[in-house]
Amino acid sequence: MPITVAEVMSRDPITVNPNSPLKEAIQILAERHISGLPVVDDQGKLVGVISESDLMWQQTGVTPPAYIMLLDSVIYLENPARYDRELHKALGQTVGEVMTKESVTVPPSKPLNAAAQLMHERHVRRLPVVDSDGTLVGILTRGDIIRHMASQD
Repeated sequence: MPITVAEVMSRDPITVNPNSPLKEAIQILAERHISGLPVVDDQGKLVGVISESDLMWQQTGVTPPAYIMLLDSVIYLENPARYDRELHKALGQTVGEVMTKESVTVPPSKPLNAAAQLMHERHVRRLPVVDSDGTLVGILTRGDIIRHMASQD
């Protein structure tokens, strides 16, 4: 029987709410030496993830999209919606304004090797583990997988 995500994941992960002040999330990340946090609503349903990369916009700022002027029209050479999203992240004051809403998740029953493959393919450091209702039940990190590998010897 293959090892499942539920056997290796961290249970009761530290979470924040979309309405949490951004400073609170930054403080948790710094104090706990972690790179990201699941964001849950009042019912415990996953609504996003806030990570170090989401917070980088706060320091780096945003570059407006390239454009050309033709007659009296502006023609953007990049998608201006991306600029709007990045600007929102750079100016955000709450977790909900800065978080990534589209999270890659796994169910607790998923085989560990398949979850590890997913993490590798998607270049993610963590996978929120959600039940069939979308409620967060744990988190699987690269560290969890490495610790599991070390315990097998």
